[in-house]
Amino acid sequence: MTRVAVVGAGAWGINHVRSFARLKGAELVMVADASEASLARALALAPRARGGRDLEDALAAPDVDAVVLATPAVLHAAQAKAALAAGKHVFVEKPLALSAADARSVVDAAKAAGRVLMVGHLMLYHPAVLRLRQMIVAGELGKVLYMYALRVNLGRVRRDENAMWSLAPHDISMILHLLDEAPESVSARGGCYLQPGIADVAFVNLRFPSGVLAQIQLSWLDPRKERRLTVVGAQKMVEFDDAHPVEKLRIYDKGVDRPPQFTEYAQYLSIRNGDIHIPAVPMTEPLESECRHFIECVQENRTPLTDGEGALRVVSVLEAAQRSLEGDGAPVAL
Repeated sequence: MTRVAVVGAGAWGINHVRSFARLKGAELVMVADASEASLARALALAPRARGGRDLEDALAAPDVDAVVLATPAVLHAAQAKAALAAGKHVFVEKPLALSAADARSVVDAAKAAGRVLMVGHLMLYHPAVLRLRQMIVAGELGKVLYMYALRVNLGRVRRDENAMWSLAPHDISMILHLLDEAPESVSARGGCYLQPGIADVAFVNLRFPSGVLAQIQLSWLDPRKERRLTVVGAQKMVEFDDAHPVEKLRIYDKGVDRPPQFTEYAQYLSIRNGDIHIPAVPMTEPLESECRHFIECVQENRTPLTDGEGALRVVSVLEAAQRSLEGDGAPVAL
């Protein structure tokens, strides 16, 4: 059994408490949170665990093998390094850090400590994303031309990070994973409507060496919740709609064909409208799969799917996007 402590039992951390409390192969021995109300709620879900006040309580405990950090993003890098220095395996929520330099220092600390470092890029454990990745690798879509993502909602408004840092890690991690390629440049523009200096809405553009373009629209000031990613290929197009209760993937057999021979210019490009296929994607909870993967990596000394190096790439893109945001959309090379 891998003995786990969850640090941070707030709006998202409580889900880690629930997941690790019932996960086979893991024993949740401690939950730490400075809020008595949050701690009480967490311990009600995990009656076998004991309470703690902060990270120091978890690091001082000899019966804790691994620490899960569900704390504010500004604390991630320092807390992860402290946990690694104490000999603990670390599962830290996204983003790994708020700068590429800090993210690199955490990755280096994990290597020096010989411990597993995993970052909570949850969407890479989503069954629909796994299926979409398989389709792209198998060439079912043809050459990927471009993709665009929409992640908007009304709330949850934060004060310690803008909407881009709060929401974009999901889409950036998916796009990098699906393309298996790092962007060569990024540009971003946004607006601060609720709080001075904190962007509530952002539009991020990524350009890749292969010619693929990716656009991400992000907002916590929008009339309805939408979580969509559209991938346009030369042969087929796919829409991933995570907000839909059942139809997570829609595959469109649509495209523009170039016939091998033609006599008139109008025949050169022809629109192809085929069927729309909605595959049955067996759903498992992404968080459960993510937590199980962490325990397996600890027990089998494996490199996680969402390891520190992958998280560093996401932070590097975010950092470049922030520089572009502050420069009113000027492209920033990576």
